[in-house]
Amino acid sequence: MFARFRERSHDLEHIDIGDYTPEEYEGCIVELQRVNQWLGDARALRLSLLAKIAQSDLRSFSVLDVAAGSGELLRVAAAWTKRNKFNGSFTALELNARSAKAVLEKSSGRREIVSVLGDALRLPFAAGSFDYSICSLFTHHLDDREVVQALREMDRVARRGIFIIDLHRHPIAYYLYLTVGKLFLHNRLLREDGALSILKSFRPQELISLAARAGLEDVHLDRRFPYRLVLSARAKGVGTSGGQSEGINHPPPVAVPADHMDQAENVGLAR
Repeated sequence: MFARFRERSHDLEHIDIGDYTPEEYEGCIVELQRVNQWLGDARALRLSLLAKIAQSDLRSFSVLDVAAGSGELLRVAAAWTKRNKFNGSFTALELNARSAKAVLEKSSGRREIVSVLGDALRLPFAAGSFDYSICSLFTHHLDDREVVQALREMDRVARRGIFIIDLHRHPIAYYLYLTVGKLFLHNRLLREDGALSILKSFRPQELISLAARAGLEDVHLDRRFPYRLVLSARAKGVGTSGGQSEGINHPPPVAVPADHMDQAENVGLAR
């Protein structure tokens, strides 16, 4: 019964294969926002990145969210920043053109949030472009080699630290999700992909080992309710000395193939 939890599953999710309708994808974005609020991703962000910033001497800072989805966590961070009188700059990176557009649609009125089309394994930014790089519920979509590469890239572009939020592969988490999904989740992608995501995710030591392979420094891992893992590390990037961030301007535009921009209806680099 529990043999399937010994190692990560390598099965592809619907969201990876692309066998869904535009309507299913739109519904998935809406329901996923609710799930993230109910099941702890926003809370994990507050207890990790935002707590770190609150304890620091920064008043201005920049954040890159890799594979940001519709940008929900960046909106959480932007709202926290405003309430606490910080000055923040937030960049969402997405490979999916529809998600890149959704970030801006759902962040209307928040000019501190921009959206960029790009590949997490080859981030289109110079070293040390951001104070912090984060990702949430993304690394389980990658194989181990790709996870290591993504972590190296996130480390390269960060000046201060990186934060990885993902799922804890655990039988209770899996069977609880199946039960809750049948009762409360209406979207097929979220019901089926969510359960598979748990099987594709990590045990704590696995994630720590991948961080070591990526060469991350001062690695720390926390468990957060419900069945979330939060890995943090000190970035080896440039520009970490001094009290203030070296400016919060958004990163300069980068070249994106025209066909990709057409797919995103020219949304990818700015508002």
